Amino acid sequence: MNNNRLYKKFDKIKAKEEAGLSGKKKVNRKLRKFKNNRLAVLGLILFTIIAIATVFAPLFTDYDPGKIDVMNMLSKPSSDHLLGTDKLGRDVFTRILYGGRISILVGLGSAVGAGIIGVLIGTYAGYTGGWIDRIFMRISEIFMAFPQIVLVLLLVSITGQSVWNLIIIFIITGWGSVYRMTRAKMLSIREEEYVQALRAFGLNDYLICYKHMLPNALGPILVNITLSTAMFILQETALSFLGLGVPLNISTWGNILNVAQDITVLRENWWIWLPVGMVISTFVLSVNFIGDGLRDSTDPTQQG
Repeated sequence: MNNNRLYKKFDKIKAKEEAGLSGKKKVNRKLRKFKNNRLAVLGLILFTIIAIATVFAPLFTDYDPGKIDVMNMLSKPSSDHLLGTDKLGRDVFTRILYGGRISILVGLGSAVGAGIIGVLIGTYAGYTGGWIDRIFMRISEIFMAFPQIVLVLLLVSITGQSVWNLIIIFIITGWGSVYRMTRAKMLSIREEEYVQALRAFGLNDYLICYKHMLPNALGPILVNITLSTAMFILQETALSFLGLGVPLNISTWGNILNVAQDITVLRENWWIWLPVGMVISTFVLSVNFIGDGLRDSTDPTQQG
C-alpha cells in the first residue's frame, strides 16, 4: 500500500517536471535572487556595456584599428582622437574597442569550452566512479602538476601564435579545475537520499546525473567558469604583453599594453596604457560580480 502511494507521488512529481511547472518556479526564484544582488546587477550592466561597445565598434569610431598615421604619432587625447594615438599613430580608443572583441572571445570561448568538457566528464565520472573516474583524475593531475602559464607557453611555442590556437590551448590546460570541482560535488550529491530513490525507481544513469544531480551543483561550477573567463582574459593580456600571445598585428587589450614595456611611454604617454588597463580591470571585475551573483542565486542552500 505504501509503495503504491510512493509510486503515485513520484509519478505526479515527474509529470509536473515534464510540464515545466516546477522548473519555472525555480527559474523565477533564481532570477529574483540575482536581481536583488546589486553587485551582480552592476556587473551585468558593465559587462553588457563593454560587450556591446566592442561588438558594435564601427558605430562608435570611424578609424581603422590597424591604420598607421605617421603624422599623428603619440598624439594626446583630443576631439579627433578621444584617447590619443600610440607610437604608430593608431587611434587608441578604436584599438580598445576592436581589441575587446578578441580578448573577450578568448576569455569566454576558453572558459565555456573548458567548462563544457570539465562538467560533462566530471558529472558522469563523479557519479559512476570506477575506471573512467580514475583515468580522467590521473589526466587532470598530470595537467595540474605543471604551472598553467608554463604549460601554455610551451604549447604556444609548439603550435604557434594565433587566436584559435590560444583558445584551444587554454581549453586543454583549463578543463581540469572544472572537472575536479564537478566531480567533488557529484561524489557528495550521489549519496543524497533522492539520488538513491531515483536509482531505486530505475532511472537511467545519464538522466540521474545530468538532469537531477547537476542542477544542484551548478552554483560553484558557474562561479568557477566565470572566474576562468576573467583568468583567461588576464592570461591573454599577460602573454600578449610579452609578445607571446595573439600576433601583434591583431588588436587585443594585451597587445595594446605591449607598448607599455617602454619606460618613456609609462612616464609620458599615459593615454596608451591607462585607459585599456582600466577597461580590463572593469571587465574582469564585472565578470567576478556576475559569478558571485550566479553562485548565490543557484545555490540551493541560499534560496529565499
